[in-house]
Amino acid sequence: MSTTIDTLRFATAGSVDDGKSTLVGRLLHDSKSVLADQLEAVAHASRNRGQDAPDLALLTDGLRAEREQGITIDVAYRYFATPRRRFILADTPGHVQYTRNMVTGASTAELAIILVDARNGVAEQTRRHAAVAALLRVPHVVLAVNKMDLIGYEEKEFDRIVEDFAGHAAELGLPGFTPIPVSALVGDNVVERSAHMDWYQGPALLEYLEDVPVGAEAADAPARFPVQYVIRDGEVRYYAGQLVSGTLRVGDRVTVHPSGEMSEITGIDVLGSETDVAFAPQSVSVRLADQRDVSRGDTITAGVDVPALTRDVRAAVCHLADRPLRVGDRVLVRHTTRTVKAIVKDLEGAAQLSANDLGRIALRAAEPLALDDYAVSRRTGAFILIDPADGATLTAGMAELNSRD
Repeated sequence: MSTTIDTLRFATAGSVDDGKSTLVGRLLHDSKSVLADQLEAVAHASRNRGQDAPDLALLTDGLRAEREQGITIDVAYRYFATPRRRFILADTPGHVQYTRNMVTGASTAELAIILVDARNGVAEQTRRHAAVAALLRVPHVVLAVNKMDLIGYEEKEFDRIVEDFAGHAAELGLPGFTPIPVSALVGDNVVERSAHMDWYQGPALLEYLEDVPVGAEAADAPARFPVQYVIRDGEVRYYAGQLVSGTLRVGDRVTVHPSGEMSEITGIDVLGSETDVAFAPQSVSVRLADQRDVSRGDTITAGVDVPALTRDVRAAVCHLADRPLRVGDRVLVRHTTRTVKAIVKDLEGAAQLSANDLGRIALRAAEPLALDDYAVSRRTGAFILIDPADGATLTAGMAELNSRD
């Protein structure tokens, strides 16, 4: 396997009983990403449930409580690889009360697979999952129409579902999506192309996952380097962290936020070796020409495209905590490596936000934040709200700097 192959992070979502866990299990099984002892454990559990064939859904429904209830209740992360690409899969639950889990799983994903049952078509939860994918600006979306075997592999039904989903996607402003007809139970169009659907000329699901472009957003976005550590070596200071977007080069003129001080890059180290250029999402250390007052939480940028420095933040949010969020609540805002105090000023007309609610809020921060619009950068446009009393995560936010009052 090549040492230069890239990694695709993707999330799966679907309504209850759409066959999502079976699809993920089939993907792992048919791509030969399941160890023999895991497969034997699944076969044993399936026999105990009176099933003749292994239930591949159990490969992802890993917790005993989940299996006994027949549902998936948390985000299950799976790692697998093919000769062409590595994959990090976030298998998210389908129930409406676990929308926050999908937000967690899809927040770092470059692709989302939204599953629908071919017999039922686009359901309410399908539309909700599409709304979350649009809210999170997931770059690529696959509409996997599952259980095609149960409708006789009928092309017209597939086309009807795709047309229905396309209308809803257009309303949400969701970018183009790729529809794929599959049967997770049988294996049609999951890893191998199906002989039952010769009318479908597109790729199997794994083919698409191996070919879809990754990392384009990070490479094309303006350079953003949140400082995580300051390393001192005598009189020399190294500013270490992850370059979350764009490119940095030795000789670049840079700005430190929020101070606004300017300097020049004199050195870049990657994995202990000096280099002339660094690309997102590499972890690097940077040396500057001047002894600037740079600390954890500052952001170094290059070029004229700088983030907005603001204390007033408007954002789309998904509330994650069981306790409600209300106007007047005092919170901590964690944005990249920076944490500042803030107060909730407005909830866009809502009395409060409860767990799994999607909404919009206005915050007033105690100190400036170097924010990008989430539509421009998913990394520097995102933040979380934290309870200052116990450190619990409350809300996930996506900054909307261009929103109107």
